[in-house]
Amino acid sequence: MKAVVFNHFGSPEVLELAELPLPVAGPGFIRVRVRAAGVMPFDCWAREGNIPAAHSRPFPIIPGNEFAGIIDQVGEGVSGFDSGDEVLGFTTFGGYAEYVVVSPEQIVRKPSFMPWETAGGFSGNGQGAHMALQALGIQRGDTVLIHGAAGGLGTFSVQLAFAWGAKTVIGTASEANHDYLRRLGAIPVRYGDGLAERVRAAAPGGVDAALHAAGGDDVLRMTVDLVRNRSRIVSMLPGDLARQLGIRQLDGQRSKERLAELVDLYTQGKVDIHIRNVLPLHRAQEAHREIESGHGRGKIILSSFNQHHNGRGVNSSKEAKSKHSGLN
Repeated sequence: MKAVVFNHFGSPEVLELAELPLPVAGPGFIRVRVRAAGVMPFDCWAREGNIPAAHSRPFPIIPGNEFAGIIDQVGEGVSGFDSGDEVLGFTTFGGYAEYVVVSPEQIVRKPSFMPWETAGGFSGNGQGAHMALQALGIQRGDTVLIHGAAGGLGTFSVQLAFAWGAKTVIGTASEANHDYLRRLGAIPVRYGDGLAERVRAAAPGGVDAALHAAGGDDVLRMTVDLVRNRSRIVSMLPGDLARQLGIRQLDGQRSKERLAELVDLYTQGKVDIHIRNVLPLHRAQEAHREIESGHGRGKIILSSFNQHHNGRGVNSSKEAKSKHSGLN
């Protein structure tokens, strides 16, 4: 099979397309022929060697922690899934490949009307947002501040906050993404000097909870001053300041049940993802550079079935509008 790998830690240039042996689904496992895989900041951190789990694996390492595809091999003892089933799921490594072997506890069925690109990029940011907002204890009527609201995680978090009853969601983003956030129902505020004053103007009654998914230490310090209860701030970003300030950093476990709940919200039209680019596997370096730029909205997807796309942005719900009232 073809897979994107790296043989040492470093910049995006260490990524290369390689031919590897086809994996086999042993007892208790399932092999999925991958149709699409999302690109996550986690993958970049792993490539750089900044994820401990990456140091315990032998090279070559295949990055990629979310995927969607079609089951083509079912190991002994597995029930509930058959060859030909369309699924989406999560892993830690292995997603940037034509085939991935996972446990049945890492996949759920893909709704028939969910586009492959959406399915491939759904699990990572979706479960991250779910864990973060669950930790924030989002309640009906809350005013929620989300930094980096136009990114893959931020977009999901905005929608999930509303789905769980938030009254007001304020999202920091570059001005180019403000109209997009308004379409999601959020109040956009721009980055830069005066950010705290702009947030206070948007939330005269105060901020109940905040997700620090973008911005540096200055933004985190400002957020501490804005939120009534410091325990209702979660930081998604690595760094020492959050620990020094007593700010919770994201923890929790991805799970089949968490993913199934999110897929159910998708079928209800309450959450969706924006696809900003679909690239073939051999352009993984470009995908990582784009992710690391920190600019742009929505998800970047790698696909080994990319013949219908030209590498430009794709709106994930266009082909499914007649069946699903997505939020793109």
